[in-house]
Amino acid sequence: MANFIRRKSEAIMKDFEVANKNPAEDAQRRWRNAVTLVKNRKRRFRMVPDLAERSHAQAQRLETQDKLRIAFCVKDAALKFIDAAKKTKYHVTDDVKNAGFQISPEELATIARDHNTKNLTTHGGVSGISQKISVSTGEGIKSTDLSTRQEIFGLNQYNDKPHRSFWMFLCDAFQDLTLMILIICAIVSISVGLAKEGFPKGCYDGIGIILTIFLVVTITAVSDYKQSLQFRDLDKEKKKICMQVTRDGYKQKVSIYDLVVGDIVHLSIGDQVPADGLYVSGYSLVIDESSLSGESEPVFICEKSPFLLGGTKVQDGSGKMIVTAVGMRTEWGHIMETLSQGGEDETPLQVKLNGVATIIGKIGLVFAILTFLVLMGRFLTNKMINSTLTSWSINDALIILNYFAIAITIIVVAVPEGLPLAVTLSLAFAMKKLMDEKALVRHLSACETMGSTTCICTDKTGTLTTNHMVVDKFWLCQNFKSFPFKAALKDLKENLSDNVISILYEGITENSGSEVVRKQDGMKNVMGTPTESALLEFGLEMEEFLQIQPKETKKLKVEPFNSNKKKMSTIISLPNGKIRAFCKGASEIILQMCDKIVDKEGNAVELSENERKNISDVINGYACDALRTLCLAYKDIGGNSNNDNNINGEEIEMPNEGYIFIAVFGIKDPVRPGVKEAVKTCRDAGITVRMVTGDNINTAKAIARECGILTEDGLAIEGPEFRSKSPEEMKDLIPKIQVMARSLPLDKHTLVTNLKKLYDEVVAVTGDGTNDAPALHEADIGLAMGIAGTEVAKENADVIIMDDNFTTIINLTKWGRSVYINIQKFVQFQLTVNVVALMVNFISASTTGSAPLTIVQLLWVNLVMDTLGALALATEPPQDKLMQRPPVSKADDFITKAMWRNIIGQSVYQLIVLGVLMFAGKCVLGINGANADETLNTFIFNTFVFFQQSKVKEKLMLLA
Repeated sequence: MANFIRRKSEAIMKDFEVANKNPAEDAQRRWRNAVTLVKNRKRRFRMVPDLAERSHAQAQRLETQDKLRIAFCVKDAALKFIDAAKKTKYHVTDDVKNAGFQISPEELATIARDHNTKNLTTHGGVSGISQKISVSTGEGIKSTDLSTRQEIFGLNQYNDKPHRSFWMFLCDAFQDLTLMILIICAIVSISVGLAKEGFPKGCYDGIGIILTIFLVVTITAVSDYKQSLQFRDLDKEKKKICMQVTRDGYKQKVSIYDLVVGDIVHLSIGDQVPADGLYVSGYSLVIDESSLSGESEPVFICEKSPFLLGGTKVQDGSGKMIVTAVGMRTEWGHIMETLSQGGEDETPLQVKLNGVATIIGKIGLVFAILTFLVLMGRFLTNKMINSTLTSWSINDALIILNYFAIAITIIVVAVPEGLPLAVTLSLAFAMKKLMDEKALVRHLSACETMGSTTCICTDKTGTLTTNHMVVDKFWLCQNFKSFPFKAALKDLKENLSDNVISILYEGITENSGSEVVRKQDGMKNVMGTPTESALLEFGLEMEEFLQIQPKETKKLKVEPFNSNKKKMSTIISLPNGKIRAFCKGASEIILQMCDKIVDKEGNAVELSENERKNISDVINGYACDALRTLCLAYKDIGGNSNNDNNINGEEIEMPNEGYIFIAVFGIKDPVRPGVKEAVKTCRDAGITVRMVTGDNINTAKAIARECGILTEDGLAIEGPEFRSKSPEEMKDLIPKIQVMARSLPLDKHTLVTNLKKLYDEVVAVTGDGTNDAPALHEADIGLAMGIAGTEVAKENADVIIMDDNFTTIINLTKWGRSVYINIQKFVQFQLTVNVVALMVNFISASTTGSAPLTIVQLLWVNLVMDTLGALALATEPPQDKLMQRPPVSKADDFITKAMWRNIIGQSVYQLIVLGVLMFAGKCVLGINGANADETLNTFIFNTFVFFQQSKVKEKLMLLA
């Protein structure tokens, strides 16, 4: 019998299986169709996406993308006939004129949206537009103009679905079919009771039922409403994106929702274009418009094609734009309306518990019917014995109505409507707490899946290290230098020519992704990535101490650093007309590109093999000291900018060889406090930590040893070597890998894919760059860095680590395990209550012809089980001992053998005690008198309640 039940349950539960990430629509529909017994469908599926609504929203987005794609394709042809067509006339209103603007918001919005080159030219190009909206492209808008611009041009916000009020949740809670039936029964009971016993005695039972139902509904609605407020707050956090803008003459960060028309926005790789606008200046700016138009082909942005659309992504390069349209005046605004429609995907645990609830509900329905049939059978038998089968009274009608109401109430208790919702409650609680611990969970399932993680593939820089970088050592013209700054720079001045110092200074300051900006207090501040900022700060120290006068140079072309090339290159025009390329990046890559080296006089001399080996030894020496190494080189390119004033830098090809070597830098980035302990915690918890970095292998190994990641039997490998392995070799190699250095984003993706497919690992991956998006998407849990991460990385991640700290990932894992354990506690509690409540009423009905637990008492039990029990058990914070046990395997049963043992043991124990009270309670307790049955039933109910209270305390220590 037990095997039959188990097999039947397993067969039913197969329909309730979905992937933890990007579940298939067929699987989503299958489990919805399998949920056959639901008391309140609206509440049960409140946190489940509406697939029909989602499909409709997807169709709307595709329709918008098709329109845009067609518009972009035919715009050139359409412009030929624009003079023949009737032009739309825009009128500049008095409000716009009085605010100091000379173009209507509607016309301004159409320029970028429609790629209207003719209209842009009519208004004098980008400079003409900036004048008409009263903004300087160098100084930006004035903060005092913000309210005026928002009033005239609108807010950069999108139309959201209206929030649900408390009364809507109250209405949802009332839409429970069983509660509606009970209310009808209560009303009938009151009517019959008044006719039979008068007021107020005839109303007691009916009013008691109605008041209890109202209490249950109100508490349920309050719980659901508070939960919705938590998700609303979390949703606001997810949408927060900050952009670099120039306002009041200085650079600052502002939320995209605070952007206004006229803002000068700075764009770099991985950024999302926050609104429609026009290109002002930049280098090699390439935009991915697939999110808007569906076209995968990137778009090159320049003065000839300056149109930028909100919602697109910066694929390469950098630039400045002037905002011309915000909010619902952009196409992205209309697409954003549809993005939230349909809801977020359900989690595997939610689906699994819907299956458990369905099985329990069916069992409860059978018990309810049996209880009603037994009660009716005994009632009819008694009437036959007393020869009153043909004589019926109002009292008989009340008894049958009470039996029916008891059966309905058993269904109320037996169908655990709150079981799937307990997962949502637990996840919402965990997500709120994780926000306080600097982890923003973007997808519900990630919080749940993190508890099963078996492997974490983490970056080095900023995650394991502090990301506060400084130049600690450098090598230049055979000179090895360490700091303090002043001594090293003084030695430079004494031993090297001014020409060498000039080349070094130009290479640092001109070929930099960071920039010096003026803050509000007038102080200078270096803004950019930590590595770039460390080098630029060193260059500024040189400028100040050596009293270097910066030359007037012009940047012709810039290729920003990315994780594939592992280098940054810049072409500049010198004052004497020469064109020079600077390149910096990964040490071995830059060294390989060089065939000459700068000597002490600043001359380029041949780079001998012996010299090359010496430089390699310097690089490896720095790396073994856990320093991040970078090399700097330059090359003079043929041509003279003085002879050609119209030279186009974008047409100059960036050289990849023939460079002259300048210097090696060793940049210090200390390990974060607590990382070593966090890695040890992972090991104790059965989680393997692997470091995947683009750094030099010796640097990576030194940091990995310091963190406790690289062990004696572990393997450190470089990306090129890893890529060269065959699938068979990889299968043997991957379990041993603890460090992968000089890796490309593709290597990280390959590692994650193999860990999942070959070893069935649950993999969490950290990433910060645009090229990390595929790995973040492929991993079971993608973890994007909140500080160093690009918007593209964050968009593809499941969790954003706000402080870029590895310790936060451990807290996330701990909370993920806590969610799983808490739901197990709640399931064990609810199953035990179900079993005991059903069996007590059924056994009593079968033997005595009455149910000891009344309708009001059963409703109270339902309130404790569904809402208060979930609040008590599903929101228990994690304990440190959770990280001293292995992760939950995918193959593990959700209801474990230990849980079944506890459920059966507790149920049997409670049934024995309650059975003794039911059949011998009057004798044991000495209860006599006219109200002996009511007194005994009350005592039985209180005993049952005290059992559950003690059981709640026990569950709080469950599975320890």
